[in-house]
Amino acid sequence: MGKIFKFHNDLDTDQIIASQYLLLPTIEEMKVHTFESLDPQFPQKVQPGDYVVGGENFGCGSSREQAPSVLKALGVEAVVAKSFARIFYRNAINIGLPVIVCKELPDVVTDGDEMELSLTEGVIRSGGQEFSCTKLPEYMQQILSQGGLIASLNKEV
Repeated sequence: MGKIFKFHNDLDTDQIIASQYLLLPTIEEMKVHTFESLDPQFPQKVQPGDYVVGGENFGCGSSREQAPSVLKALGVEAVVAKSFARIFYRNAINIGLPVIVCKELPDVVTDGDEMELSLTEGVIRSGGQEFSCTKLPEYMQQILSQGGLIASLNKEV
C-alpha cells in the first residue's frame, strides 16, 4: 500500500519540474524541486512506494525526460491517470517508471488515500474498491523491472 498524491487535469511537465532546474547537473539535485509550484513540500512528504494520480492529459507540455525521472528518483511507485501525453508516457517507460491508465480512479480517490497496484492483474485497490486499469503486457513489465527501455536494451547486448 502506498499513499496517493492527487493532481489535476492537464498537468504539464513544467509543473512537475520547472525549466530553471533542468540546469542542475543531476536528477538527485533536481528531485527536491518536484511539483514545487503546486506542493513545495511534495519531495519531503512522498515516500518510496507512493503513487501520483492525475486526470486527463498527464505530463503534457515539453518533452523533458527529467519529469518522469524526478518522480522515479523520489521513489514514486507509479503514475496513474485518466490519460497521458504521449511523450511523457514514452519517457516514463524509457526510464522505468510505470504509467497506468485508469479512467475511474482519479474521480473517486482523494489526496492522502491509500492504494495498491497490481501490474500483472491490471487492478488497483483503494478504499475497499477495485478498479480496472492498464494491464501491462509481460514484455513491458520486463522492461520496467529492468529499469526501463535503455537499461533493458543494455542487458541484451
